[in-house]
Amino acid sequence: MTHSRMSTRVAAGLAAGALLALAVPMAASAHVEVGPDSAPAGATTPLTFTFDHGCKESPTTALQITIPAGIGNVTPVVEGGWSIDRTTGANGVPTQVTYTAAQPIESGLSASVSMDVLFDTPDAGKVITFPVLQKCVAGSTSWTQVPAAGQNAHELDTPAPAVTVGPAQAPTDEAAADAHAAPAGPQTPAQADPVARWLGAGGLAAGVIALVVAITAATRRRAKS
Repeated sequence: MTHSRMSTRVAAGLAAGALLALAVPMAASAHVEVGPDSAPAGATTPLTFTFDHGCKESPTTALQITIPAGIGNVTPVVEGGWSIDRTTGANGVPTQVTYTAAQPIESGLSASVSMDVLFDTPDAGKVITFPVLQKCVAGSTSWTQVPAAGQNAHELDTPAPAVTVGPAQAPTDEAAADAHAAPAGPQTPAQADPVARWLGAGGLAAGVIALVVAITAATRRRAKS
């Protein structure tokens, strides 16, 4: 084998290796992601599910998101380019939300759908997963895998989007002030505005003085007559 042929094969091998090295992390990152990946318990958090790939390059037609048990409430966000279908449970909370694209979304294009999710207080400290079925023109992909203890979700082929629920948010200073404010209703004299009290007292005194002056003047006129 000549030196030039050997150099060509070595170069081809290096190029193929480089492409493979790039393809592996790209494939690993081709997930349906959710953001933010953490949320407080007892509060409503806007969640956005994002993807930029189809099913083996087949364009995406819909995302079907399963709502885990225990979620307090879910309100899908209406966005251009998507129609929304909901399946609700006996308590009226959606158990499944399907977003259908107006036009199939090709691989390489970033797209997203959103919903407002209320995480119940007992969920604090838990990792809540949202299984997603990605439907495509040809085939589908189920993003449902859950990592084992100590395993990184990115090591899985089709991990389910997950949100870590933190402790309940402490009330803000304004909310705390509102919570401790006196209940609405008629004010007692002690609660009334002191300025208003002084003005009222002054008006009453002026009225009394005017009455006394009027009576005195009338008495004098009668005495003269």
